[in-house]
Amino acid sequence: MLTWPDEGIFSQGTLETWSQPESNLVLDFHGDPLNADLVVFSDGNHHMALEPSLQAFKELHPQVGEIFYATTPPGPILNLLQNGRLRIGNFILSVAPHVFLSPPHVLDKLVSQGHMADHRPFVRNRGSVLLVGKGNPKKILGAGDLAREDVRLFLSNPVTETVSYRGYVDTLKALGTRAGSDMAFLETRVSTAKIYFGQSVHHREAPESVVSGIVDAAMVYYHLALRYMRIFPEDFDLIPLGGTVNVPDPEPGNVVGFTHAGLIGDGGPWGRRCLDFLFSSPVADIYAQHGLDAMFSA
Repeated sequence: MLTWPDEGIFSQGTLETWSQPESNLVLDFHGDPLNADLVVFSDGNHHMALEPSLQAFKELHPQVGEIFYATTPPGPILNLLQNGRLRIGNFILSVAPHVFLSPPHVLDKLVSQGHMADHRPFVRNRGSVLLVGKGNPKKILGAGDLAREDVRLFLSNPVTETVSYRGYVDTLKALGTRAGSDMAFLETRVSTAKIYFGQSVHHREAPESVVSGIVDAAMVYYHLALRYMRIFPEDFDLIPLGGTVNVPDPEPGNVVGFTHAGLIGDGGPWGRRCLDFLFSSPVADIYAQHGLDAMFSA
């Protein structure tokens, strides 16, 4: 089991940590929701860049106090916003966001429901890659190799993570077919001998599935694979689907995804300043360091 590094913007010294990894470890809710002056809800795949960005905002504005942010797939945080409560096991979380980051079609829903006035393009990813175990034991070279009988693939859940699932499958079909492989195995939406679907949070489940040996490869965004290789260097390698490990250049058919950002309501006392900071050169630099590209002119 992977030991994930701490993530969060904590301002009150050393905090006691209590968890039981198999049942009571919550990784994608960060900080103190009760005392937060700024609450940010975000799609989870770029959590590694959002954390230092919010930390930089807090250093610029120390008077902001506590920052609480969530980095789940869109579904749970949409439910939390719309219903005001989210059940996590036997724990109930009730907190309202000031800033919301997500794919544009998700934020379009929030605009239509009156939660948000508008949203702006924030960042785009650099396509997808294949995450494999260190040394690439199955010698997987590209999407076409996934059709081999001896290779099992991880994909995000087609029901709970529809954006990543659709992008991953469309990419694999395009690239695998071009390589001359039969990609019909991708038509299923239930786990089989060829495909293992995650349950709800693929940016945590994908590397766990590879390192545990459940699968031989996982389809993930480039910036996710880059993150895993940096924090777990002895466990993972990535197979580019266009370009190289250090300079990705998604080949035609490798779907590129987008994240937009906007305020919920008036953004409260800190939301507007936080949103403006996210659209700044320092944040663009942070995201670039983590394998994502800003979509704005800072």
